[in-house]
Amino acid sequence: MNFNPSDLSGVLPALVLAIGALVLLTSEVFLRAVRPEQLGRAGGQPVSAGQRAQQQLPPGAQGYSEPPAPADRRYQAWLAAVFAGLAFWAAVAQMGEPAAPLFSGAAVSDAFAHVVAAVVCASLLLSCLVSFGYLEALRATRGEFYALALFSASGMCLLGQATDLIVIFISLEVMSLAVYCLSAYLRRGQRPAEAAFKYFVLGSFASAMFLYGAALAFGATGSTRLGDVANAVKLAASGGGPAGTATLLFAAAALLAAGFAFKVAAVPFHMWVPDVYDGAPAPVTGFMAAAVKVAAFATLVRILVGGFGDPSIALGPHGWQKLVVWLAALTMIVGNVLAIPQRSVKRMLAYSSIAHAGYLLVAVAAMAGAQPRPDAVEGLLFYLAAYGATVIGAFGVVAIIERKEALAGSGDDLASWAGLSERHPGLAAAMSLFMVSLAGIPPTAGFMAKVTVFRAAISADLVSLAVLGVLTSVGGLYYYLRVVVYVYMVPQTRPEPVVGGRLVTAGIALVSCAALVLWMGIQPNAFARLAQSATSVFAR
Repeated sequence: MNFNPSDLSGVLPALVLAIGALVLLTSEVFLRAVRPEQLGRAGGQPVSAGQRAQQQLPPGAQGYSEPPAPADRRYQAWLAAVFAGLAFWAAVAQMGEPAAPLFSGAAVSDAFAHVVAAVVCASLLLSCLVSFGYLEALRATRGEFYALALFSASGMCLLGQATDLIVIFISLEVMSLAVYCLSAYLRRGQRPAEAAFKYFVLGSFASAMFLYGAALAFGATGSTRLGDVANAVKLAASGGGPAGTATLLFAAAALLAAGFAFKVAAVPFHMWVPDVYDGAPAPVTGFMAAAVKVAAFATLVRILVGGFGDPSIALGPHGWQKLVVWLAALTMIVGNVLAIPQRSVKRMLAYSSIAHAGYLLVAVAAMAGAQPRPDAVEGLLFYLAAYGATVIGAFGVVAIIERKEALAGSGDDLASWAGLSERHPGLAAAMSLFMVSLAGIPPTAGFMAKVTVFRAAISADLVSLAVLGVLTSVGGLYYYLRVVVYVYMVPQTRPEPVVGGRLVTAGIALVSCAALVLWMGIQPNAFARLAQSATSVFAR
């Protein structure tokens, strides 16, 4: 590989995020150490031993008992948000540029990658705003949190651009290792440790499957570039090439898809989702549900459509489409069925995330064939953006409720949401809007996202899959609207208001998410035009 310094401009969003993470880590060196006994609840005031004992969280607070943090660390959330905003601006500014290979073909700068980077950076920006008050309320502000988030987002941006299996693996690990650490950020207690351990162990198996698939692809083609894999698939489809190449390519496609099926939480690779989403801090869970899904689906599309997209040798005229169709069907059914009995809102949203992965797989299945359908690519990107705004907003409200319940010593249950409209009407309205959007009810972004995906499936002659998606969406109305019922119709059992930490920054994030959900539902054409610019990337 020949290094060309001008190629760095093509990965500018990832570069900005990585620089921001390094700046945040370096800034820790210049902070003056402050002992916990020198700080009060708000920071900076000496307290006695008796007062410190009173500030400890109760036994039922799920282990959130971090010592107070220095007040001068609060700038890190704003600094991380600034770098996320700069990276978002860089991604948007590059959207009009023509596609160009980077680093001798190991990556590419095109419209698809720019849209993915913009969604990832916007998700990071909103997550930083939600995290500020949450960490402050739980006295868990530490500099590595925002640095890890920026490093993870930089890996996500690179995943959207990578066209070489080795670069994909490196970017995947940059993203994954940082997210593993973020899921265990609240280190004390069993739930964060269990979440990180399960995520790490199962994620290691997924990485191993991906590497094995990459090794088989290299054995069949002598290259790790997706373009060379696509040429080998064409040759094998026409009956040329060495004997056994078709079998190796099919096995490689199956293993590569399985590795990323874990990241997108597709059935049967979904086992980690409920425990990880439940044990991780709520802002981290929202970031994972939005940004990790965007990067994983972008890479899955690069591999399947860009590398194995031609009519294949082992599964008939549409190649890997049958495999993705079955994954989508199982994922939609299992995710919705298992979400129904959940009383924990975080676990319900976790199973909901699995169901939405199934809807996104419907769009991926519609891309199969000699010529990927532009409406399927557009539907996938629109759905990812709409789901990201909605789920970050939903977990933002969960974060506010969670930190209040942690300070009060109670658990995460639907009973905690009873009478929320009386205690905090703004939070109740925001959560209801996000639930309605996740359910796919107009005039929200979730409705338009499902319309675009199911319309693409029908155009690709996947009518049965589209009908199944509509039926499972109807089933999802029950557990989404149940939250709204508790918020507005169930009397409150505890009169305490939502307290703990500042709500200003979280309020800004929630208002932004709500505005995006309504804007994309009422005026979907604005983002749809951006998504349409990425549809020509996979044309052959």
